[in-house]
Amino acid sequence: MKSQFTAVLTPPRMRLLMLMLLMLSMLLLLTAPHLHAEEVQRTPLPASHPLLGTWRLDLPDVGCFEIYSLRANGTKRATSRLEIGESIFSLSAYPNRNGFYKWVDKIVRSNGKPDCMGEVSEVGHVATTYILLHPEGDQFLLCFEQNLNTCIGPFVRQDGI
Repeated sequence: MKSQFTAVLTPPRMRLLMLMLLMLSMLLLLTAPHLHAEEVQRTPLPASHPLLGTWRLDLPDVGCFEIYSLRANGTKRATSRLEIGESIFSLSAYPNRNGFYKWVDKIVRSNGKPDCMGEVSEVGHVATTYILLHPEGDQFLLCFEQNLNTCIGPFVRQDGI
C-alpha cells in the first residue's frame, strides 16, 4: 500500500507545489496590509512534542530547499535560499480528530532577502496552516486547509542540524 507521503514529490505534484507556492506568494502580497493586526500567542511546547526539531523541504524544480527549526519556546527559524527569518508560533499540542495539528505562525524578523520562489517575506505576516505528521514521525505535510489536496511536502526531519 502506497502512503500519501511517498507520492508527494512526483513531477506533477512538484509542478502543483510550485504553482501553489507562487499563488500563495501573490496572495500574501495582496493581503499583507490586512494581516498586521492579527496577533499570535506564542505557545511553548513540551520537549517531547513530535514536531519540534529541524525539518527540510526539497524543491528540486527550482533547485532549492527550505529548513524550518521549530523550538520548544514557540519560535521558528527558517531559511529558504537567501532568506533567513524568525517567527513566533502557536501549535496545537495534539492532532485533531482528522489527524492535523493547527499551526499559526507570525514572522517577526527577516533579513529581507528572496526565498526559493524569489519572494521576500514580510515581517508581521501571519499564516494558519495544518500539519499532518507521518506515523513514524520522520516527515510531515504542510497543508493550507485540512485537506490533502492543499498540502506541500514532505518536510523531512533532519538529525544533527
